Amino acid sequence: MSMGTRAASGSRPDAHTDLELHEPRRYRVLLHNDDYTTMEFVVEVLISIFRKNLEEATAIMLAVHERGLATCGVYTEEMAETMVSQVHDTARKAGFPLRCSMEEE
Repeated sequence: MSMGTRAASGSRPDAHTDLELHEPRRYRVLLHNDDYTTMEFVVEVLISIFRKNLEEATAIMLAVHERGLATCGVYTEEMAETMVSQVHDTARKAGFPLRCSMEEE
């Protein structure tokens, strides 16, 4: 913006604009327990899609098994939607009914 434009608009060169920046909304991606998907497959999904190491993947898988539901991670909305879709696609191709969902944090 040139000085002429500032003078014409009535703003000062040192004027502060109050812009409120917001962090993007974050979403928890959740895995749900079922009676058919194997523990080994859940661990594979956690490693391949969520980039967990074996120890983290095993801990999450056990939480899903024991509590019926566990958080895989927290992501932006677009990333969470992509991961949910990848889990469902991977599970269906392998013949498992593994369910994944997301909820706003």
